[in-house]
Amino acid sequence: MKQAWPLAFGFAVIVFSGVGAAAYTRPPPGRILTVKSSESDSHPQQVRISIVGSDHMRISWITKDKNIPSLVEYGKTPGVYDSSASGESTSYRFFFYTSGNIHNVEIGPLDANTTYYYRCGGVGEEFTFKTPPSTLPIEFVLIGDLGQTEWTASTLSHINYSDYDILLLPGDLSYADSQQPLWDSFALLVQPEASRRPWMVTQGNHEVESLFPIFRIHPFAAYNARWRMPFEQSSSTSNLFYSFDAAGGEAHVLMLGSYAEYGVKSQQYKWLKADLAKLDRRKTPWLLAIVHAPWYNTNDAHQREGEGMRKAVEKLLFDAKVDIVFAGHVHAYERFTRIYDNAANPCGPIYITIGDGGNREGLAYNFNENHNSANLSVFREASFGHGRLKVLDKKRAHWTWHRNNNSNLDVGDELWIESLSSSDSCMTVHSSATNYNDDEL
Repeated sequence: MKQAWPLAFGFAVIVFSGVGAAAYTRPPPGRILTVKSSESDSHPQQVRISIVGSDHMRISWITKDKNIPSLVEYGKTPGVYDSSASGESTSYRFFFYTSGNIHNVEIGPLDANTTYYYRCGGVGEEFTFKTPPSTLPIEFVLIGDLGQTEWTASTLSHINYSDYDILLLPGDLSYADSQQPLWDSFALLVQPEASRRPWMVTQGNHEVESLFPIFRIHPFAAYNARWRMPFEQSSSTSNLFYSFDAAGGEAHVLMLGSYAEYGVKSQQYKWLKADLAKLDRRKTPWLLAIVHAPWYNTNDAHQREGEGMRKAVEKLLFDAKVDIVFAGHVHAYERFTRIYDNAANPCGPIYITIGDGGNREGLAYNFNENHNSANLSVFREASFGHGRLKVLDKKRAHWTWHRNNNSNLDVGDELWIESLSSSDSCMTVHSSATNYNDDEL
């Protein structure tokens, strides 16, 4: 294991590098798991939930039967559904593949931090979910480049050892790569988790699926049809980038698109600039960002693939005082100190790569100790696992990274973080930088 040098710049208070980790043997990639449903065509499958606004959830599922209504019945008591809502359904074609009916229904208003029981389409089994809390504390789980292998199953199992409120996935979900049945298999695999806690996702390179433009296969056709996110609620023009509030607005999460246009004249850039301008950091002390391709990376894999987006967007995030930027893409774990423009900066975001969910391509083992950013890298290791961010209050958060092994939640890396909004010096810089100058980019 590559251990870290003890660099704790800015507001990272305590660093633990994992006692006894040197004896850990990194696993090879596991075999692909293909999950199939044996239920009837009318039975709801691939059930998942996502946050919509402050007090609604979107329930999404698929049926093979095109005549099943887009209906969700729900309530606070098992088997007692005193509320219901209707929505819409769609489907898509990809060469000779036609998807089942993809249902999307928004339910609410819902009480915070409350367990609900629900049924989809008026048939089938009962599912349950818990709404996130309306105030801090709140806990996020982060997994990137998940795929559907034996190690994916291990990661999901490890996540379930401890409860959480919201799951964030920075791209590369199913690794279907144009093999559309693998989208179905992936959603069946993650249904036990995705049906009971909201999954908020953004796209990766494996979601593009536009290898055959001559056949008019639009990029992200499967991703956009299957994994609809609440982009309209944040005034975004695209399912590929959006934002949402958590903990009653005390945390704001930017879900950015590494594979959508991001230049100064792009819709994503204009939306991001406007979204950040609406924030009042006195009311929203925590600001997180999710991308797929990392902006800082000392691994040999995917070098500089996020550089174009970094050059275009980094100043917006720095001026807004984003606390942490999470990425995937590189199949390993790496954590950096606070950075701005390739230099340590106490008012910049912490950068974390968490692309180690269990994908079929295996791990990216080779870190370059002579990389230009090596002095900014605090911890890096090529192992499968997941991360957890528990935001305790307006000032403090606790980050842990957990590698997959035989123990319940083996902690490989750990960090206490103070929000930039609690730093008078950083917020003074923020106040003087609210007028973004696009000419500088």
